[in-house]
Amino acid sequence: MKARYWYVIFTYIIMQFSGILGIPLLLLLGIGDDVDPNTIIALWTVISFVAALPIVLFLLRQDINERHQNLHRSSKGEAIGWAIAGIFMAMTAQVIAANIEIHLLGIEAGSENTQEIMALVKSLPLLIIVVSIIGPILEEIIFRQIIFGSLYKKFNFFISALISSLIFAVVHMDFTHILIYTAMGFTFAFLYVRTKRIIVPIFAHVAMNTFVVVVQTIFADDIERIMKQAEKLQQTFIGGF
Repeated sequence: MKARYWYVIFTYIIMQFSGILGIPLLLLLGIGDDVDPNTIIALWTVISFVAALPIVLFLLRQDINERHQNLHRSSKGEAIGWAIAGIFMAMTAQVIAANIEIHLLGIEAGSENTQEIMALVKSLPLLIIVVSIIGPILEEIIFRQIIFGSLYKKFNFFISALISSLIFAVVHMDFTHILIYTAMGFTFAFLYVRTKRIIVPIFAHVAMNTFVVVVQTIFADDIERIMKQAEKLQQTFIGGF
């Protein structure tokens, strides 16, 4: 693996654990006085991600400058087509994985990781920028371009995608739904290999995260009402017997 890739990974790791010092620093500065703890966590998350993105892009400036030298990458038209198709592919992969978890593995629907993130978003809406845009960009650079890309030079697609996708799943700390994250990782890895453009899985990932955020925030009350109505209907149906 190239030295600059290790620097990028190191930057990402520092960003992930920076809250250990960053959050107490905000409290020390008095920013957290009379503020919901979730807001402080969300604020530092925004600060750390916003700081990490330009550093990562600077470290990868050589890759960015050399991207035109790849003669095997898809044309702009093909890339746009795969980026749009990738949104539906990612959602389909997630639905299939979720159904396997529910019906075959007996895992309850819903992600604690997603619920925690949405709780932070509600406390600080600015966090949407991280969840919808900056987060997916960094994740695709780390897990697809660097980790998967490096593995793919030595192993076949399945092994490379499996290892990078499992790491992608573990980093999200949602081990119950590791199958869903792995399925997403495979989908984004396929898009990257098919187009040779990291922007394609980035676009699909950003679009999917944005969709989830919109549904979970704007339509949260409607979803909760529908779920309660469905639960009452089920209880009524069972009671009929």
